Amino acid sequence: MSPRRPLALVLNALVFQIGWFVCVLGGSVPAMLALVLILAAHWRWLARSGEWRWWLGFALAGMAVDGTLVALGGIRLASGWPLWLWALWPLFATTLHHCLAWLWPHRWLALVCGAVGGPLSYLSGAALAGAEITTWALVVEALVWAGLCAEVSRRLGGAASAQA
Repeated sequence: MSPRRPLALVLNALVFQIGWFVCVLGGSVPAMLALVLILAAHWRWLARSGEWRWWLGFALAGMAVDGTLVALGGIRLASGWPLWLWALWPLFATTLHHCLAWLWPHRWLALVCGAVGGPLSYLSGAALAGAEITTWALVVEALVWAGLCAEVSRRLGGAASAQA
């Protein structure tokens, strides 16, 4: 492992977390600006070939999952459609091949981390953003993120360990 690699992984995690806070605390306009800036910087300095497909896939999944939960009343926001909430999904995808690559060879751990970490992120984000999330929506998010992380593990588990 090159000396630059650990720094890149730490920066990847840190930039994701900064983006998360900008989205949750700033709302849709700052979230979209942060998303564009973070994806552009990631593309320039860290992205692997074809990684943009993961960003796009997660963006579409986020719009479908969270859009449905908003439409059904499981997530209640002060106003408008949650562009800031949807921006979190492609931001998360920037971590898949980098700071979270260690997780994917361990499918059961990935599943548990998704089932626990997904809803915890929603709970903390809702509290900071002044949004409400129902219990049934948290259960849905737990199932979605458990399945999503298990699938990412299935697809990237061998690649992540081979590139370490």
